[in-house]
Amino acid sequence: MDTQAQHSERDRSPEPDAGTGGRSRFSRTRARFAAALSWRRVLAGAVLATTVLLLVSSFVVQPFLIPSGSMEPTLKVGDRLLVNKLAYRFGAQPERGDVVVFDGTGSFVREDLDANPLAGLARGAAASLGLAEPDDSDFVKRVVGVGGDRVVCCDARGRLAVNGTVVDEPYLYPGDTASRVPFDIVVPSGTLWMMGDHRSRSSDSRDRLGSPGGGMVPVDRVTGRVDWLGWPPARTGSLAGTDAFTGVPAPGAAHG
Repeated sequence: MDTQAQHSERDRSPEPDAGTGGRSRFSRTRARFAAALSWRRVLAGAVLATTVLLLVSSFVVQPFLIPSGSMEPTLKVGDRLLVNKLAYRFGAQPERGDVVVFDGTGSFVREDLDANPLAGLARGAAASLGLAEPDDSDFVKRVVGVGGDRVVCCDARGRLAVNGTVVDEPYLYPGDTASRVPFDIVVPSGTLWMMGDHRSRSSDSRDRLGSPGGGMVPVDRVTGRVDWLGWPPARTGSLAGTDAFTGVPAPGAAHG
Protein backbone atom coordinates (compact mmCIF):
# COMPACT_ATOMS: atom_id res chain seq x y z
CA MET A 1 0.00 0.00 0.00
CA ASP A 2 1.35 3.38 -0.94
CA THR A 3 0.70 5.39 2.23
CA GLN A 4 2.62 8.38 0.99
CA ALA A 5 0.35 8.67 -2.00
CA GLN A 6 -2.70 8.40 0.25
CA HIS A 7 -1.46 11.15 2.56
CA SER A 8 -0.63 13.35 -0.36
CA GLU A 9 -4.07 12.83 -1.81
CA ARG A 10 -5.73 13.40 1.55
CA ASP A 11 -3.83 16.58 2.36
CA ARG A 12 -4.38 18.18 -1.04
CA SER A 13 -6.78 21.13 -0.63
CA PRO A 14 -8.31 23.24 -3.40
CA GLU A 15 -6.58 26.53 -4.03
CA PRO A 16 -8.82 29.63 -4.02
CA ASP A 17 -9.78 30.95 -7.42
CA ALA A 18 -8.89 34.59 -7.22
CA GLY A 19 -10.65 35.30 -10.49
CA THR A 20 -14.07 34.00 -9.43
CA GLY A 21 -14.49 36.45 -6.53
CA GLY A 22 -13.54 39.33 -8.76
CA ARG A 23 -16.06 38.28 -11.38
CA SER A 24 -18.77 37.89 -8.70
CA ARG A 25 -18.19 41.41 -7.38
CA PHE A 26 -18.25 42.77 -10.90
CA SER A 27 -21.50 40.89 -11.63
CA ARG A 28 -23.16 42.24 -8.49
CA THR A 29 -22.04 45.79 -9.29
CA ARG A 30 -23.32 45.48 -12.83
CA ALA A 31 -26.66 44.11 -11.59
CA ARG A 32 -27.07 47.01 -9.16
CA PHE A 33 -26.21 49.50 -11.89
CA ALA A 34 -28.73 47.88 -14.25
CA ALA A 35 -31.43 47.98 -11.55
CA ALA A 36 -30.73 51.65 -10.83
CA LEU A 37 -30.82 52.44 -14.53
CA SER A 38 -34.10 50.57 -14.88
CA TRP A 39 -35.69 52.60 -12.03
CA ARG A 40 -34.44 55.82 -13.59
CA ARG A 41 -36.09 54.85 -16.85
CA VAL A 42 -39.34 54.03 -15.06
CA LEU A 43 -39.23 57.36 -13.20
CA ALA A 44 -38.42 59.28 -16.37
CA GLY A 45 -41.28 57.52 -18.17
CA ALA A 46 -43.69 58.40 -15.35
CA VAL A 47 -42.59 62.06 -15.38
CA LEU A 48 -42.95 62.21 -19.16
CA ALA A 49 -46.41 60.61 -19.07
CA THR A 50 -47.57 63.02 -16.35
CA THR A 51 -46.21 65.98 -18.30
CA VAL A 52 -48.02 64.87 -21.45
CA LEU A 53 -51.26 64.41 -19.50
CA LEU A 54 -50.95 67.87 -17.97
CA LEU A 55 -50.32 69.43 -21.37
CA VAL A 56 -53.29 67.60 -22.88
CA SER A 57 -55.54 68.59 -19.97
CA SER A 58 -54.36 72.20 -20.25
CA PHE A 59 -55.05 72.62 -23.95
CA VAL A 60 -57.20 69.78 -25.34
CA VAL A 61 -59.25 67.57 -22.99
CA GLN A 62 -59.44 67.95 -19.22
CA PRO A 63 -60.86 65.38 -16.78
CA PHE A 64 -63.31 66.87 -14.29
CA LEU A 65 -64.72 65.20 -11.18
CA ILE A 66 -68.36 65.90 -10.28
CA PRO A 67 -68.51 66.71 -6.53
CA SER A 68 -72.24 67.46 -6.09
CA GLY A 69 -75.72 66.56 -7.31
CA SER A 70 -76.55 69.96 -8.83
CA MET A 71 -76.56 68.55 -12.38
CA GLU A 72 -78.55 65.37 -11.72
CA PRO A 73 -79.80 63.35 -13.49
CA THR A 74 -77.52 64.39 -16.39
CA LEU A 75 -74.37 64.14 -14.25
CA LYS A 76 -74.04 62.17 -11.03
CA VAL A 77 -71.76 62.56 -8.03
CA GLY A 78 -68.43 60.84 -8.77
CA ASP A 79 -68.73 61.04 -12.56
CA ARG A 80 -65.49 61.82 -14.38
CA LEU A 81 -66.14 64.15 -17.27
CA LEU A 82 -63.95 64.86 -20.26
CA VAL A 83 -64.14 68.56 -21.01
CA ASN A 84 -63.49 69.58 -24.61
CA LYS A 85 -61.26 72.65 -24.30
CA LEU A 86 -61.11 73.16 -28.05
CA ALA A 87 -64.90 73.53 -28.42
CA TYR A 88 -64.78 77.34 -28.22
CA ARG A 89 -61.18 78.01 -29.22
CA PHE A 90 -61.67 78.84 -32.89
CA GLY A 91 -64.48 81.37 -32.93
CA ALA A 92 -67.37 79.16 -31.74
CA GLN A 93 -69.44 80.41 -28.81
CA PRO A 94 -71.32 78.54 -26.07
CA GLU A 95 -74.91 77.82 -27.10
CA ARG A 96 -78.12 77.37 -25.14
CA GLY A 97 -78.29 73.83 -23.84
CA ASP A 98 -74.52 73.28 -23.71
CA VAL A 99 -73.17 71.78 -20.48
CA VAL A 100 -69.96 73.63 -19.69
CA VAL A 101 -67.26 73.92 -17.05
CA PHE A 102 -66.32 77.47 -16.11
CA ASP A 103 -64.31 79.51 -13.65
CA GLY A 104 -66.81 81.30 -11.41
CA THR A 105 -64.29 83.74 -9.97
CA GLY A 106 -65.89 87.18 -9.92
CA SER A 107 -69.35 85.86 -10.80
CA PHE A 108 -70.20 82.85 -8.62
CA VAL A 109 -67.44 83.33 -6.01
CA ARG A 110 -65.34 86.30 -4.98
CA GLU A 111 -61.67 86.35 -5.81
CA ASP A 112 -59.64 85.09 -2.84
CA LEU A 113 -56.60 87.33 -2.62
CA ASP A 114 -55.24 85.41 0.40
CA ALA A 115 -55.12 82.03 -1.31
CA ASN A 116 -51.85 80.08 -1.14
CA PRO A 117 -50.51 79.99 -4.71
CA LEU A 118 -48.43 76.83 -4.19
CA ALA A 119 -51.32 74.92 -2.65
CA GLY A 120 -53.57 76.15 -5.44
CA LEU A 121 -51.07 74.99 -8.05
CA ALA A 122 -50.81 71.51 -6.54
CA ARG A 123 -54.57 71.18 -6.21
CA GLY A 124 -55.06 72.45 -9.74
CA ALA A 125 -52.61 69.88 -11.12
CA ALA A 126 -54.40 67.04 -9.32
CA ALA A 127 -57.79 68.31 -10.47
CA SER A 128 -56.49 68.58 -14.04
CA LEU A 129 -55.74 64.86 -13.97
CA GLY A 130 -59.14 64.03 -12.47
CA LEU A 131 -57.52 62.86 -9.23
CA ALA A 132 -59.08 65.47 -6.94
CA GLU A 133 -62.25 67.47 -6.64
CA PRO A 134 -62.19 70.66 -8.72
CA ASP A 135 -61.20 73.97 -7.22
CA ASP A 136 -63.92 75.84 -5.32
CA SER A 137 -64.12 78.34 -8.18
CA ASP A 138 -64.82 75.70 -10.87
CA PHE A 139 -68.45 74.91 -11.73
CA VAL A 140 -70.35 72.77 -14.21
CA LYS A 141 -73.76 74.09 -15.33
CA ARG A 142 -76.00 74.27 -18.37
CA VAL A 143 -76.15 77.38 -20.55
CA VAL A 144 -79.74 78.63 -20.50
CA GLY A 145 -79.26 82.17 -21.84
CA VAL A 146 -76.61 83.77 -24.07
CA GLY A 147 -75.84 87.43 -24.65
CA GLY A 148 -78.98 89.42 -25.55
CA ASP A 149 -81.46 86.73 -24.42
CA ARG A 150 -84.38 87.56 -22.20
CA VAL A 151 -85.01 84.70 -19.77
CA VAL A 152 -88.26 84.72 -17.77
CA CYS A 153 -89.56 82.28 -15.19
CA CYS A 154 -92.03 80.91 -14.73
CA ASP A 155 -95.38 80.23 -16.42
CA ALA A 156 -98.35 78.46 -14.81
CA ARG A 157 -96.75 75.08 -15.52
CA GLY A 158 -93.42 76.04 -13.98
CA ARG A 159 -91.58 76.48 -17.28
CA LEU A 160 -89.19 79.25 -18.29
CA ALA A 161 -89.29 81.22 -21.54
CA VAL A 162 -86.37 82.46 -23.61
CA ASN A 163 -87.03 85.38 -25.96
CA GLY A 164 -90.77 84.81 -25.55
CA THR A 165 -90.65 81.09 -26.37
CA VAL A 166 -91.61 78.61 -23.64
CA VAL A 167 -88.96 75.92 -23.18
CA ASP A 168 -89.68 72.37 -22.11
CA GLU A 169 -86.58 71.02 -20.38
CA PRO A 170 -86.54 67.20 -20.45
CA TYR A 171 -83.19 67.04 -18.62
CA LEU A 172 -84.58 68.49 -15.36
CA TYR A 173 -84.50 66.36 -12.23
CA PRO A 174 -87.82 64.49 -11.86
CA GLY A 175 -90.28 66.58 -9.86
CA ASP A 176 -88.38 69.85 -10.33
CA THR A 177 -89.83 72.93 -12.03
CA ALA A 178 -87.68 75.39 -13.96
CA SER A 179 -87.26 77.48 -10.81
CA ARG A 180 -88.96 78.10 -7.50
CA VAL A 181 -87.67 81.66 -7.60
CA PRO A 182 -89.25 83.89 -10.28
CA PHE A 183 -86.98 86.09 -12.36
CA ASP A 184 -87.00 88.21 -15.49
CA ILE A 185 -83.53 89.09 -16.79
CA VAL A 186 -81.77 90.15 -19.97
CA VAL A 187 -78.33 88.60 -20.43
CA PRO A 188 -75.66 91.23 -21.21
CA SER A 189 -73.53 90.74 -24.31
CA GLY A 190 -70.46 88.57 -23.75
CA THR A 191 -71.99 86.75 -20.76
CA LEU A 192 -74.05 83.63 -20.03
CA TRP A 193 -76.96 82.72 -17.74
CA MET A 194 -76.15 79.37 -16.09
CA MET A 195 -78.46 76.89 -14.33
CA GLY A 196 -78.09 73.37 -12.95
CA ASP A 197 -80.39 70.54 -14.05
CA HIS A 198 -81.32 69.70 -10.45
CA ARG A 199 -82.88 73.12 -9.94
CA SER A 200 -83.97 72.58 -6.33
CA ARG A 201 -80.36 71.72 -5.34
CA SER A 202 -78.39 73.94 -7.69
CA SER A 203 -76.71 77.15 -6.62
CA ASP A 204 -76.44 79.00 -9.91
CA SER A 205 -77.06 82.34 -11.64
CA ARG A 206 -80.39 82.74 -9.82
CA ASP A 207 -78.62 82.98 -6.46
CA ARG A 208 -76.41 85.85 -7.62
CA LEU A 209 -79.10 88.18 -8.99
CA GLY A 210 -78.42 90.79 -6.31
CA SER A 211 -74.63 90.55 -6.43
CA PRO A 212 -72.21 92.46 -8.69
CA GLY A 213 -72.52 90.97 -12.17
CA GLY A 214 -76.00 89.64 -11.42
CA GLY A 215 -74.94 86.01 -11.74
CA MET A 216 -73.80 86.43 -15.33
CA VAL A 217 -70.70 84.44 -16.31
CA PRO A 218 -68.28 86.02 -18.82
CA VAL A 219 -67.84 83.87 -21.92
CA ASP A 220 -64.06 84.06 -21.57
CA ARG A 221 -64.35 82.29 -18.20
CA VAL A 222 -65.67 79.12 -19.84
CA THR A 223 -63.10 76.31 -19.64
CA GLY A 224 -64.78 74.06 -22.18
CA ARG A 225 -67.81 71.99 -23.12
CA VAL A 226 -68.64 68.65 -21.51
CA ASP A 227 -68.71 66.25 -24.45
CA TRP A 228 -67.92 62.87 -22.89
CA LEU A 229 -68.21 60.82 -19.72
CA GLY A 230 -65.06 58.87 -18.87
CA TRP A 231 -66.14 57.13 -15.65
CA PRO A 232 -67.82 54.98 -14.33
CA PRO A 233 -67.64 52.32 -17.07
CA ALA A 234 -71.41 51.86 -17.18
CA ARG A 235 -71.86 55.55 -18.10
CA THR A 236 -68.93 56.14 -20.46
CA GLY A 237 -69.63 57.69 -23.84
CA SER A 238 -70.77 60.94 -25.39
CA LEU A 239 -72.95 63.29 -23.38
CA ALA A 240 -76.38 63.49 -25.00
CA GLY A 241 -77.31 66.90 -26.40
CA THR A 242 -80.72 68.57 -26.17
CA ASP A 243 -83.10 70.18 -28.65
CA ALA A 244 -85.00 72.03 -25.91
CA PHE A 245 -83.94 75.42 -27.32
CA THR A 246 -84.37 74.63 -31.00
CA GLY A 247 -87.39 76.92 -31.46
CA VAL A 248 -85.99 79.88 -29.53
CA PRO A 249 -85.60 82.99 -31.76
CA ALA A 250 -82.44 85.05 -31.93
CA PRO A 251 -81.79 87.55 -29.14
CA GLY A 252 -83.79 90.73 -29.53
CA ALA A 253 -86.47 89.20 -31.75
CA ALA A 254 -89.05 89.21 -28.97
CA HIS A 255 -88.07 92.34 -27.05
CA GLY A 256 -85.87 94.44 -29.33
